[in-house]
Amino acid sequence: MTLFLLLCLLTTIGLVVAVAAGRIGGGMAPAASGRPFVGLPPDAVVPADVDAVRFSLGLRGYRTDEVDAVLDRLREELRERDEELAAWRAGDDL
Repeated sequence: MTLFLLLCLLTTIGLVVAVAAGRIGGGMAPAASGRPFVGLPPDAVVPADVDAVRFSLGLRGYRTDEVDAVLDRLREELRERDEELAAWRAGDDL
């Protein structure tokens, strides 16, 4: 009985090591998401496009506070850029 348990333990350890080393295929399937990814449009980006971006959730997810901070900054920079361009173009029209 002890020999059988020892063989089972060694087989289990061997399988775990083989999977961890990548010697046995399979593994986990790619992460699936219930939410579709909504990215930026291919044409010119406007601040409202940044508001519409949605990220899919993966197995480990993402830090929403970090992503939101990046998106807030991007939205603000785009708004400032659009204001500067509008002022520049208005100066050329004079």
